[in-house]
This record gives sequence, structure tokens and C-alpha cells, in this order.
Amino acid sequence: MNPKTKEILEWIYCIIIAVVLALLFRYYIGTPTIVKKVSMKPTLIENQRLWLNRWGRTTKTLPQRGEIITFEAPSKKSYTESEIDVNNPIAKYENEPTNIFSSFVYHVLEIGKDSYIKRVIALPGEHVQIKDGKVYINDEELDEPYLQEGIVTDVLGVGFSDFVVPENCVFAMGDNRSHSTDCRAFGCIPLEKIESTVAFRFWPLDKWGAVE
Repeated sequence: MNPKTKEILEWIYCIIIAVVLALLFRYYIGTPTIVKKVSMKPTLIENQRLWLNRWGRTTKTLPQRGEIITFEAPSKKSYTESEIDVNNPIAKYENEPTNIFSSFVYHVLEIGKDSYIKRVIALPGEHVQIKDGKVYINDEELDEPYLQEGIVTDVLGVGFSDFVVPENCVFAMGDNRSHSTDCRAFGCIPLEKIESTVAFRFWPLDKWGAVE
């Protein structure tokens, strides 16, 4: 092998290793993202940049109430009255990849994958009730200081409004309640579908810091 060919191969090896390490870091540790929708206003605004912590997914740790998470969007986002099962209020994921390559493309490269960003409202075993424009956890009104004044929490049309959060699941909603498609419509999110928690906001610079 001549020196030039050897040098080219060494560069190729270095690039491959760098790409693999970057993908592993992105999947297991953390990654940046851009806010694209309005469901978390006023807490998060479109085009703000966030750093996501994915260590919880790696360690299979449930997030805490009040934390903002990202999760894989369910395949079924709405239900009819006859389809609602309050005894099993778990979001449905029916379009899973069927082989290793498609799973890698979907879950690691995240090509063709849709994710939501919402706030954790209730944890496993907690009784959730949405009534009179408010949220109740185990029959006590939930204090939500992050909501804008006058925000009302309702279930529009058919949805989940009175149920117990299943084991290893969370119930999450957007802060912009009237413009958020969330667990009220499709049910609770299982742990294995939670991708990350929001660690901090890094853009714009005047908003740098933790997100509450």
C-alpha cells in the first residue's frame, strides 16, 4: 500500500469513528434542538434553541413532575368515544420499524420521526382529573405557575379527563393548553417512548439558562 492510499484510509477511519461517536453521544447523552411549534408558549417560543438531556433514556429513569420532556409522537393522535379506554390510558404506537436498518434510521438518525415537547403533569399511580378548567391530582388542584394568567385546561372533544396514570408512564401537556395536542387527546406516554428532558435554553442569549 502506497503512503498516499494509507493516508486516505486513515482519514476515512477517523471520519467513521467520529461519526459513530457523535451518533452515540446524541442518542445516549444529549443533543441540541429547535422549538418548532407553539404548544409550550409562553415558556418556549418558536425558533428558540434548547439542549436536551438524554441520560434519562439511557438509564431508563422517569422524569419528574414539572420537567419538560420530548417524546416520540404516537401513531394514533385522536380517538372516538367508543375507543377511549380509561382503564388503559396509554398512547398507541403502531408504526414501529420492522428491521434493524429501518430501526436505526428511525430511532438513531431520527429520519421520518416526529417528536413532541410537553411538560410532565402526572406520574404513575396518580389520579388525574381535568374539570372546571383546572387539573386535579389525587383530588387536589395542581398549582401551575408556568401557565399564563387566564389559561383554562379543558379536554376538547373526545379525550382523557379522568383516569389513573399507568405504571412506567407519564401524563404530559403543553403550557399553551388551547393550542396543544397532548396526552389529553392520545393518552399517557410510556417510559420507552420518552426521549429526553430539556436541560437548558442556549438561544437567544438573553434567555440562556434553565427552563422552568
